[in-house]
Amino acid sequence: MVVLATKCYVEGDARERALDGMNALVDNAVGDLDVTWEVGVRHDDFVSVTVTGDDEVAARNLLREEWGEVATGSGLTTGEIYVGTLESWDEDGFVLDAGERVRIPADQLGLGPGSPSQIRDRFGLVQHLPLRFVADDPPRLADAERDRLFGWTRGDNGRLNVNSATRGEVRATLNRAGHARDIVTVERLGLLEQSVVCAAGTDPPGLLASVGEYLPAELKCVIP
Repeated sequence: MVVLATKCYVEGDARERALDGMNALVDNAVGDLDVTWEVGVRHDDFVSVTVTGDDEVAARNLLREEWGEVATGSGLTTGEIYVGTLESWDEDGFVLDAGERVRIPADQLGLGPGSPSQIRDRFGLVQHLPLRFVADDPPRLADAERDRLFGWTRGDNGRLNVNSATRGEVRATLNRAGHARDIVTVERLGLLEQSVVCAAGTDPPGLLASVGEYLPAELKCVIP
């Protein structure tokens, strides 16, 4: 079994749709291999995939590469890079869930000036967003993660980051609200965390105001 570093924290019909979507994503990743799989959700909302078959090792490796894996058993190894989901924040830093709680101190975020709350707003970090970090003393955000987030604030394209919705749901909402031409794409950040890449000239706060009523989610703007 592989415990993927993404969560399914919605309930009811939304949960069923999310898991159907997750099953399709697993199919896209490993459907050509000689394996069968079953998608589930752990008690802590992390998505698990049980894989069996002749190509099960290759399939697990593909899923780990695409989604990251939650450490189980022996825990985190010093110096290794892991993925955790953003669970909370305060003036002392971020708290990630990587199968165990990991606190990234404010001075180890490496995302420029400001308090952790201000940094979260500036980079549009919605709750449950998967983030890569280095297990160290103290833990720190991975260099590749810092580069990715800084990249969001550069160039001509702003972003609208969303949680609690699948990529398909976000796309359908944008189309329904008449904003299909105002975006470049919707990037999948996690199972239920998406990043709407705005077309040049599209105002992210304006887009948020227009679609916010249709999405029962946390929405955060990234303004370049």
